[in-house]
Amino acid sequence: MRAGLRGVGLLAVTGALVAAAVSPASAAESATWQPDLSAGEGTGVVVVDGTARFDADTAVGAPAEDPSEAGEATPGDATESSADPAEIVPTGLLTLPSRPLDRPTTEVDSTLVTDAAPGSTAGIDVRGKRADGGWTEWIPATPGDAPGSGRTELPRAVDEVQGRIVLTSTGGTPPTVRGVTLSAAPASESEAESDPMTEAGPRSYSVFATREGLVGGTTANGHKIANRDRFVALPSRRALSPNGKSDYSVKVCAPNKRCAFAPVWDIGPWNTQDDYWNPSPERQRFKDLPQGVPQAQAAFRNGHNGGKDQFGRRPANPAGIDLGDGIFWDALGLKDNSQVQVDYLWTGSVRLSTVSTEGSEDEVDVHASPDAGSPVVGIAADSADVPVECTQGTGEQAWLRIGEGQYIPANAVESAPTDVPACGPAAPADSPATLAAPSAPSAPGDKAGDAVATDPPADSAGESAGEKAADKAGAAQKATGPATDPTPGPADKTTQKSTTSDAPGTGTSTADDPTTSAPAEAPGPASPTAPAAPTDAGTRQAATPGTGAAQRAPSVATP
Repeated sequence: MRAGLRGVGLLAVTGALVAAAVSPASAAESATWQPDLSAGEGTGVVVVDGTARFDADTAVGAPAEDPSEAGEATPGDATESSADPAEIVPTGLLTLPSRPLDRPTTEVDSTLVTDAAPGSTAGIDVRGKRADGGWTEWIPATPGDAPGSGRTELPRAVDEVQGRIVLTSTGGTPPTVRGVTLSAAPASESEAESDPMTEAGPRSYSVFATREGLVGGTTANGHKIANRDRFVALPSRRALSPNGKSDYSVKVCAPNKRCAFAPVWDIGPWNTQDDYWNPSPERQRFKDLPQGVPQAQAAFRNGHNGGKDQFGRRPANPAGIDLGDGIFWDALGLKDNSQVQVDYLWTGSVRLSTVSTEGSEDEVDVHASPDAGSPVVGIAADSADVPVECTQGTGEQAWLRIGEGQYIPANAVESAPTDVPACGPAAPADSPATLAAPSAPSAPGDKAGDAVATDPPADSAGESAGEKAADKAGAAQKATGPATDPTPGPADKTTQKSTTSDAPGTGTSTADDPTTSAPAEAPGPASPTAPAAPTDAGTRQAATPGTGAAQRAPSVATP
């Protein structure tokens, strides 16, 4: 018995020593920090004396969300431009400084010290920077048991973490955040192992595009919309870039073969939690839909969710992307809403570089070959990310290939990569290889039991058979004026648009009528003698959640 007790005692002592040796080390491995709220940037939030406060004057609005996770719609058949102001939920976003980590992580715990009265909420989104330099999408923290606590599981190991405060208020006492604590647990060895360095192209889908308009309004990331602006909106805040940044950019190609690279600076159309480009199980909402199918498209064409969006409105079109006026009119030469091909550039592994014109221009011309005299086949907006596939030439004569038959000067980006391969011989500018329209990937297949059909093939005018059928049914229109614009484009440079001709016409179809698609030919920049631009409110009327600048109804998601 004595020997047994002595053995137990030795085991107890040994266990205590091991615990003393291991526990502090394990605790030290978790990186914990408190971001400086005063160093954050965003809209709808002001920081006073170290406290982040909801600011109704600059908040952006979104229709009140249905709390059902199943996606059941609320009653009503309102359109996107006619949201009841009583249903608007003003929302503020504050992007906090990022924090580099000594060890990779896949899991971030968060604690917010908040004051949130009934009718207001306070939450946080988290994202991480991958080893290849790209960011994961923003992931809302899942609330924990303790007040203000949450946890975010990132899709892969990251070595830098960033948080974004999300505040909403429908009246009464606005919410405040007095402090944020983030803690990144070290990833396991298997989680921290980098994926093989194989380049993969970004996800690419054919979706319906509408014009954003709303000149003078404010986007969900705080950008003030300028005339002929160059950005896009996607219906999820998971891919919303901070103001002036290009962390999430897209390549949009029209049926007329012109393409544009632009940053994602707003949220919409229709939905605000529809990251349809992600695999179905990873979607924030509408997990029953095939990857690549926007919910508004499924509702409009196939009656998904009773034919309504997440806010209970009947979409007037199947749009999955909104285009700033400069992208819509000037870059793509569209005269009306159209089916387009969209590459979601952050989802690929090809090296991305940021376009920088240093304030001299709003864009950089994309040429059909590495020659300034070759045809212009599109634009890359200032601050957009572009995929650098290879380089050609050296010094001032260096060019970057950013797509098949798409080249920009190497000095057009902030820092041209030095470790990408040299391009092979460029195809002639007028060869089929350089002028071929981008091809859409195979349409996502239907799931058994789904009432969702894939897109009908688009014809040469970018109009699908389903849209033509909708024309006979008299789809609802929400714009008060034509989508076309008779004004001169901002780019009337000497090397500009040698592949285009006439200016956009003054068609009579409304901007958001999905049944009247763009002609196949691309209108070029308007002549300097064209009449002045109409001062419309854009394709969607603005909602006014507070006393600040006018906002469109679904500008930002609510938690």
